[in-house]
Amino acid sequence: MFLPKDSELSALFAGVKTIAVVGANDRPGRPVDMVGRYLMDAGFTVLPVHPKRQTVWGLPAHPSLADLPGPVDMVNLFRAAEHCPAHARETLALPRRPRCFWMQSGIASPEARALLDPVGILVIENHCLMVEHRRLCG
Repeated sequence: MFLPKDSELSALFAGVKTIAVVGANDRPGRPVDMVGRYLMDAGFTVLPVHPKRQTVWGLPAHPSLADLPGPVDMVNLFRAAEHCPAHARETLALPRRPRCFWMQSGIASPEARALLDPVGILVIENHCLMVEHRRLCG
């Protein structure tokens, strides 16, 4: 799977302030919980997205990307690959598009990539955001 050069990733991380975590869940021991807490501890503004939960990590959860209170710099997905194209379409409908659409380890979607690449949204698949951020910025 494609991963930008370290210099490009470092520049991405330097420019990202707000991250929507789709599939957010604060159940201890789950990868999404570890990554979400790491991102908050690293200084990012995290906006949890979950269709049924009211709060995640003590923060208000939003039912969908369309319900976010403002723009995000990155969409980080913890959803099965078959859901990624729908989230890519949601991303395209946002008033201000994010710089990056990041699918966590084990998640890849050629269809999502095909939707987002042509409009210049960086698509990263099958890599852990926490691992890459810690490696380059930790």
